[in-house]
Amino acid sequence: MSDPRAADGDLTAKAKIRNAALDMYAAHGEDRVSMRAVAAAAGVTVGLVQHHFKTKDGLRRAVEELVVDYHRTAIASVPTGGSPAQVASARDAAVRAMLTANPAVIGYLRRVLLDPSVEQTLLKQLTELARDEVRKMRAAGLASTRRSVADQTVDMMVRNLGQLFLQPMVDAMWAQLRSEPDEADDEPRPSADTPT
Repeated sequence: MSDPRAADGDLTAKAKIRNAALDMYAAHGEDRVSMRAVAAAAGVTVGLVQHHFKTKDGLRRAVEELVVDYHRTAIASVPTGGSPAQVASARDAAVRAMLTANPAVIGYLRRVLLDPSVEQTLLKQLTELARDEVRKMRAAGLASTRRSVADQTVDMMVRNLGQLFLQPMVDAMWAQLRSEPDEADDEPRPSADTPT
C-alpha cells in the first residue's frame, strides 16, 4: 500500500509542512499548535507555511485531505475479486492496517471527530468516500441492494472507525478490572473489534 504522506519518497516543502501539521495536531490539537510551531517542526519558515497554505484553515484542510487520502488508498488497495463478504472484510482490514501503521491519523481522527465544537468537514469527506464506495460495490454486485445506501454507508463507517473510538474506553475498563485481585493475570487484553 502506498503512503500518501511520501509521494515518490521525495517530500516537497509543502508536504513536509502538511505532515508536520498532522503529527502536531494529532498530538496536541489544532487549537494548541501555531503555524510557527508547524514551521519549526517542518524545518521551514513561517512565511513558507503561509505561502503554501495561506491560513491555519488552509493548513487544516490540507491535513484533512491527507487523512481522506489515507482512507482512499487503503480501500483502493483491496482487489474486488471474491464474495461480497470477503471484499468488505478485506477493505475493513486494509483500513485497520492503515490506521495501525499511522498513529497520527488515529490521533487526529480522535481529536477532530469527537469534538462537537469542531466543524465536521472531515466527517463529511469520509462519509462521502464511504458512500461512493458503497455505490461502487452495489454496482459491481458486491453489496446488497436490499438495504439503503445510507444504512450501508453508516455500517461501513462504524466498522472502519468504531474500534478507533472505543478502544481507549476498552483499555480503561480493562485496566480497572485487572486491578481486582481475583482476575487472572494471563488473560489477553480485549479489543473493541473482537466480541467475546
